[in-house]
Amino acid sequence: MMRKNIKTTEAIFPMPVLMIATYNEDGTIDVMNAAWGTMVDRDIVALNLTETHKTVQNIKKRKAFTVSIADSKHVKEADYFGVVSGNNTPKKFENSGLTAVASSVVDAPIINEFPICMECEFIEYQDAKYGCGVIGKVVNVSASSEVMNGENVDISLVDAIAFDPYTHGYYKVNERVGNAFKDGLELKK
Repeated sequence: MMRKNIKTTEAIFPMPVLMIATYNEDGTIDVMNAAWGTMVDRDIVALNLTETHKTVQNIKKRKAFTVSIADSKHVKEADYFGVVSGNNTPKKFENSGLTAVASSVVDAPIINEFPICMECEFIEYQDAKYGCGVIGKVVNVSASSEVMNGENVDISLVDAIAFDPYTHGYYKVNERVGNAFKDGLELKK
């Protein structure tokens, strides 16, 4: 098998498409698209975001934010939140046509149209050379009844999207291909 060196270091796929929502100083809603985010513990989220983002400024002031998983039904809106800055477009959320409700546990909005939302308390901002950026504690997770199968989220119903850093595309992530912590046991000797 031949291999070829390519000219990218952003090589992890899939990357999540996360919608980070906060309130602005005037109470209006701000949302940004963030592919550089992950869980670093069972209830701790890390978002590699720079302090120049309006969203990061809001998170620091409000001490809260929400993280929603973008879905294939709202690719245009999710992409819009990534290409338009809240610093330059005050009605960014309003322009999207989406709706939101206030979280009952943190001072941040929940976007109704995205099926899964993590409600987070701000812990700290890490700005060292290899700092993670925004660190938050997940204090509640809510899911739309449309993606539930009994008491569990059915990820195939979420139609989550992933970012492809190689070609700057979005891909649906919705087909189960195995069972974690079980399938590999067949190879155990």
